[in-house]
Amino acid sequence: MMQAPGQVSGQVDVAAARTAGMDAGKLQALVDFVHETYVAPGKLPHMQLLVSRDEQPVVSVRSGMARATGEPLREDALYRIASMTKPVTSVAFMMLVEQGAVALDDPVAKVLPEFSGLAVGADGKGRMKRPMLMVDLLRHSSGLTYGLQRQTAIDARYRDLGLDEFQQRRSSDEFIAALASLPLEFSPGERWNYSVSTDVLGVVVERLSGLDLERYFRERIFDPLSMADTFFELPEDRVERMTDAWQLGADGALSLYDRGSRSGWRRPLKLRSGGGGLVSCATDYHRFARMLLRGGELNGVRLLKPETVAAMHVNHLPGGKDLASLSSSMFSEADYAGVGFGLGFAIDLGTQEYYWGGVFSTFFFIDPVERLIGIFMTQHFPSSTYPVRAELRRGIRDAIVDRQRKRP
Repeated sequence: MMQAPGQVSGQVDVAAARTAGMDAGKLQALVDFVHETYVAPGKLPHMQLLVSRDEQPVVSVRSGMARATGEPLREDALYRIASMTKPVTSVAFMMLVEQGAVALDDPVAKVLPEFSGLAVGADGKGRMKRPMLMVDLLRHSSGLTYGLQRQTAIDARYRDLGLDEFQQRRSSDEFIAALASLPLEFSPGERWNYSVSTDVLGVVVERLSGLDLERYFRERIFDPLSMADTFFELPEDRVERMTDAWQLGADGALSLYDRGSRSGWRRPLKLRSGGGGLVSCATDYHRFARMLLRGGELNGVRLLKPETVAAMHVNHLPGGKDLASLSSSMFSEADYAGVGFGLGFAIDLGTQEYYWGGVFSTFFFIDPVERLIGIFMTQHFPSSTYPVRAELRRGIRDAIVDRQRKRP
């Protein structure tokens, strides 16, 4: 059983909030609300919140217990960020697009010949009306699925084969071969379905670059951005910082999903999941988000051109539609009404915020207009249990005093 969660550590920086044009009192009220509503009563085991404007932190707080044994949550705590891996993989792919190694409208089968002539539909008798394109992997219009969708005979086969497990028993090539043996849910481009598309994109990155995904991320993204605490396999010298992950049972009680002190994320991997495999911390992911907010550059290191980053966070859904009109997913990390999808991110079509989360309830958003970044870390499975993400986004926006500020 979890012990008492304790009090909130860290602070709302009143001076920084004032300089940033934000109401420190409203930010503090939001922090208190999240702690008292979710952490204090034990709904969430812990939480860490980092909010910045113009890249300057205005909120850096944490509360709750990192582990069932009672350790308080550290400022440098490590979390399984699951699907927050997807934007990293999307950035890695777009770096290859900029290099001319691949194009958005290239057929996936150009790099993954196993995907030539995929069948469509549960009976396996349908055929693709057009090839699956790379852009379909980025925007989840590929026709692939997740076993966790629990809607069709096809996603049941994904569950049987363990195709969306966090730690695959297969190599990259074996994973692609297993996927290619199953039919698609629909012909590419027809609908939106949250899926293993980004895992497939990770294999595309590996084959194009000749590097495994860990090495590609480390050399091309993590080291340049000084993200020293983000990895697929938890190093032994970081184990003491790894949080416990909890899951909600049918009885409404939390139980341990993965114990931080002997986490399954320490095991050597055959496949590095571009869709959900990373461990990270709030400060590292904030650096990644800052790079995006700055148009692809951080501290003199440029990963992407500004126009590439801009193209990633506009709506790429067919016909400019929203998820409500195109989605066939039972589960994803986004709302649907008024939400589009770009090249790796959900897009709020009203505010222009782009964002994504992970199944352990981690979450981030970037507001390119108001120049806001929010990073929320916790370890509660599944992420669909509580409306904390919407409450955070709404509360942070409500704390803005000076709107549509220019970059200094």
